[in-house]
Amino acid sequence: MAVKIIDLKKSVFDDNNREADILRDELKAKGIFLLNVMSSPGSGKTTLLLETIALLKDDLRIGVMEADIDSAVDADKVAQTGVRTIQLHTGGMCHLDAGMTRQGLEDLGADDLVLVILENVGNLVCPAEFDTGASKSVMLLSVPEGDDKPLKYPLMFRVADALVISKMDCLDYFDFDVEALKERAQKLNPSIEIFELSAKTGLHMSQWTDWLRREVAAWKQTQLQSQEESI
Repeated sequence: MAVKIIDLKKSVFDDNNREADILRDELKAKGIFLLNVMSSPGSGKTTLLLETIALLKDDLRIGVMEADIDSAVDADKVAQTGVRTIQLHTGGMCHLDAGMTRQGLEDLGADDLVLVILENVGNLVCPAEFDTGASKSVMLLSVPEGDDKPLKYPLMFRVADALVISKMDCLDYFDFDVEALKERAQKLNPSIEIFELSAKTGLHMSQWTDWLRREVAAWKQTQLQSQEESI
């Protein structure tokens, strides 16, 4: 008798992808732009988030979901900006999936928000494998981490819509080839948007926030078009 073989990993991914597509459609119908921010620990996600909020909160209704295995250190920092913030504990899991993201959005009370930022768990592997249902995904790579990460973690660069090269103020102190990194990233993902910035000094932050404003506006326009077509 032949033994039936079940690929559990494929099944898990397929189920999550379906749920992510459903969630994305629901968010589009509500006009909520969900930004999934991924990186390794210490790349500067929270610092970038704080500066982004400072530049956008007067124009956009923003909410933040902070995902970590434990603690509420980052959520406490973000909450001080005055935007709606919740902490998501993954219970040891190294990523968020669509189901966890949905639960977070419900607990955040996101229906009246325009931009929700999900700071994913610090990891260059698992978050790249699980679609959260986000409108766009961005990854950070800090100068101290080195320019060879596309060679070691190619999937992260393939799934990201944008790459933020962070901590550019440290460039003089590290052996980091910006052009080599950009070439490697674009080889994996020709359409990836790339930003070279420093949230600490403000270098090129306006380029990043201008892109984010455009993406939010385009998402809103898609929502309006869908509503008109349904009438």
